[in-house]
Amino acid sequence: MSDRTPVDFWFDPFCPWAWMTSRWLLQVQQVRPVEPRWHIMSLAVLNEDKDIPEDYRRVLAHAMLPVRVVQAAAEKYGDQVLGGLYTEIGTRIHLQGRLKSEEADFDEAAAIRAVLAESLEAAGLDRDLVAAADSAEYDAGVRRSHRDGIERVGQEVGTPVISVGGVAFFGPVVSPAPKGEEAGRLWDGVLLVAGTDGFFELKRSRTRDPIFT
Repeated sequence: MSDRTPVDFWFDPFCPWAWMTSRWLLQVQQVRPVEPRWHIMSLAVLNEDKDIPEDYRRVLAHAMLPVRVVQAAAEKYGDQVLGGLYTEIGTRIHLQGRLKSEEADFDEAAAIRAVLAESLEAAGLDRDLVAAADSAEYDAGVRRSHRDGIERVGQEVGTPVISVGGVAFFGPVVSPAPKGEEAGRLWDGVLLVAGTDGFFELKRSRTRDPIFT
């Protein structure tokens, strides 16, 4: 049996902050005995009944497309493929900026489908699973995974959600993602506060955007 501690991580591929935290967790894996286990949550589902700014609602207009494809991959291959697929999708969305364009006729939905098809192929998965992006067939599975994560922390948070040792929390939100032993020290601090009975929150306003490199 593995002597690594399982760490459950809920992500939406659209979220740049979840991407930052996921890259930190992969760094932690190199310096601490942890094993990430990847799960889907959905910003579209989280915010569907909330009064959010119209600009943000437009951002979420196509947010179900990636999570449907990720769920389709999980159902076909098992959850063990999600980490690699998430890396491929996130690299194209967040590092390569494939969903950003100043062109008036830019088709974001088409760009998302292209990213998803490429990512499936790069992860060694069936490229044809991209068809799931436009099907509600996988929505129940997305909602089930989302509910599993969000019920551990409450409706007032977003993505990412991390659970370790029976304790779940939102975050940590960090930019840039610490590397090496710095990543390990942050993990040590996360474990410390998560293991403190009655501890709920530390927070301050964000003063920088995600720094991806």
